[in-house]
Amino acid sequence: MDFNYSDEQKLLIDSVERFIQDDYGFDTRRAILKSEDGFRRDLWQKFGELGWLAVPFSEEDGGLGGTAVETMIIMECFGRGLVVEPYLSTVVLAGGLLRLGGNAGQKETILPELMAGTLLAAVGYAEPTSRFNLADVSTTAEKTSGGWVLKGRKSVVLHGPMADKLIVSARTSGGQRDQAGITLFVIDAGAAGVSRQDYPTVDGLRASEIILDGVAVGEADVVGAVGEGFALLDRVIDEATAAICAEAVGAMETLHKATLEYARTRVQFGQPIGRFQVIQHRLVDMYMAYEQAKSMAIMANLKLDAAPEERRRAVSAAKVQIGKSARFIGQQAVQLHGGMGMTDELNVGHYFKRLTMIETMFGNTDFHLKRYAA
Repeated sequence: MDFNYSDEQKLLIDSVERFIQDDYGFDTRRAILKSEDGFRRDLWQKFGELGWLAVPFSEEDGGLGGTAVETMIIMECFGRGLVVEPYLSTVVLAGGLLRLGGNAGQKETILPELMAGTLLAAVGYAEPTSRFNLADVSTTAEKTSGGWVLKGRKSVVLHGPMADKLIVSARTSGGQRDQAGITLFVIDAGAAGVSRQDYPTVDGLRASEIILDGVAVGEADVVGAVGEGFALLDRVIDEATAAICAEAVGAMETLHKATLEYARTRVQFGQPIGRFQVIQHRLVDMYMAYEQAKSMAIMANLKLDAAPEERRRAVSAAKVQIGKSARFIGQQAVQLHGGMGMTDELNVGHYFKRLTMIETMFGNTDFHLKRYAA
């Protein structure tokens, strides 16, 4: 198999890396995190102008017709720069659900604004009792003459505070943990009956607890088929898991390089600590963990179009390796930098926090190890 990037993919890498180098330094990121929105809308619209928001969508929908590989490229570059803009929630999650299950009206009205950077979206699938079980849905959708009425609560809705549109899962039939009977709905974030409790996450991003109290939606607001939303959600969550695996690879690469450079310049006992054999062994182990994680992330993204069981195995295998490698590389980077490794002024701690969050997103290492074994 040829793992070399095409000329177009190399141009995409160059475009994202140049943006991070010129416009997204660490000090800029820290300032963004302290802002009221937690991201910069002008940068988000620049993403749209550069075409990054249109990459995964088909040409028929007005996109660039990219594949999971192009999304992987963008997310890996974002991982190197610790980009906090809502690409995962808006493009990968919400955009993925609309790309695969949206009706003609939804695609015509939502996708153009999403790709232009003028509309933000988030997905509410988790609930207080669901943990990592996508089928554990107690939010209900009651049928009415004009559509549906939603009641329930969604937890840890990533980038919920800035979302204009929400896609939520609700139960239209079946028991609380049945895969059948789950339906996806797209709603306005400011609709009557929608309330949000916003908060920052440990890695500096923003999330919301969303309460749905009698939210009225129409038949045209259903994403996919009624009662068959689980398979669609399961597919898109796997795509998002593969995407954050790529993001983690970018973060781990930067951590390893930063630690290697520090070992070359930090002098102790009259010589750089990188000359000590025990430090060299640690740096080599970090590099091996990074390479293993990268190969598994590539495999997961290449398997997203495979049969469901094969896709799940590949994604879970990658998530397990990512979790192990992220923890090892993060811990080693902090320890080798000494006490300043966790200070807010040094980027090492920020990378470690993001990697820690990635390890738990969409199922932690233990969850995916069990899913792979099953």
